[in-house]
Amino acid sequence: MTFKTKESKLLLVLGSFFVANAILSEFIGVKIFSVEGTLGIKQFDINLLGVPKLSFNMSAGVLTWPFIFIMTDIINEYFGIKQVRYLSILTAVLIGYAFFIVGGAMLLDPSDFWINQTINGRNVNMNDAFAGIFGQGMWIIVGSIVAFLVGQMADVMIFHKIKQVTGEKALWLRSTGSTLISQLIDSFVVIFIAFYLNPQYHWSWQMVAAIGLVNYTYKFIVAILMTPVLYVVHGIIDAYLGKELAHKLIKIAGRN
Repeated sequence: MTFKTKESKLLLVLGSFFVANAILSEFIGVKIFSVEGTLGIKQFDINLLGVPKLSFNMSAGVLTWPFIFIMTDIINEYFGIKQVRYLSILTAVLIGYAFFIVGGAMLLDPSDFWINQTINGRNVNMNDAFAGIFGQGMWIIVGSIVAFLVGQMADVMIFHKIKQVTGEKALWLRSTGSTLISQLIDSFVVIFIAFYLNPQYHWSWQMVAAIGLVNYTYKFIVAILMTPVLYVVHGIIDAYLGKELAHKLIKIAGRN
């Protein structure tokens, strides 16, 4: 198969960014950052459901998730629900494959000269650092993949349900609305599996609910802020395809 038509090239580009951002999110997600510290403001210290001193400590994976959901909605808009489902399943398989390969790399015997390195004036055991960064626990991996699939399937279904009501109008409503609901599901599924079901942690439901709500608050705000970006991307694609082809693809996608 060759990618000669505009729509085939577009699907290749969108699908590639979709997969790349999802895999990137998994690997950078091991870093936890302070939203307040990054913005240079005081931590909120929220008390919620009996859990004290909560603040916006987020996985760095949230940096790419807004783009994943934009790609999801754009692919859904122009190519239909079947393409998004196929890409979502493929991406989940590729994430699992990536963790499998990384697990194999961790088992390799490290070279002596590579282990001890000086980084920023401090001695670092590179093998321990490699294992610490890439060696996420199995529960977190499973939780992440399940949350990804459930969130994606919810997103495409809600997107099409809203589109059946609004037609081709109100792109912001079906896109942002589906993202907000799917992000709500995603925020709790991954925490529930990785920290509630995991016997190593076995968090209380109050802890799961409180941290899930804090995480979702951040994602809710970002989803709203990303709405203009969706329209910019939509406009670029319409200009690339041409109005006639763009309208044709959207009409066909709505029937699939």
